[in-house]
Amino acid sequence: MSLKTMMEDFPWPELDVETRLESVRVFGVDLRVSDKVRLWPKKRGDIMDLAFQKKVATIEAIEQDFEGQIHLAVVLDDDPGRDLGFLRKPGHRFFFSTEEVEPMRLPDNQQESP
Repeated sequence: MSLKTMMEDFPWPELDVETRLESVRVFGVDLRVSDKVRLWPKKRGDIMDLAFQKKVATIEAIEQDFEGQIHLAVVLDDDPGRDLGFLRKPGHRFFFSTEEVEPMRLPDNQQESP
């Protein structure tokens, strides 16, 4: 039996589940695809976390994993290859948790002061 046949015959119901979300609430703001966020990586596990600190990014997707964790796929606004990030190419699209981003707009129930 070929690997392809085995994969077609094996039931993978979790792969049929839609993992993309329309929005997620962060600091009182409903964030959606194309919204801007400021990055605040918490792990600081490598040099990339330091490089992303305070960067502004655009949300490309909001996804939920099989454990229920929400991840924001973002593209850095100052990335010269940002068009590749929106094409979902590696190296130009990065994932952050909701605890690692700050919305770039105020909550819907707050007004900006003049």
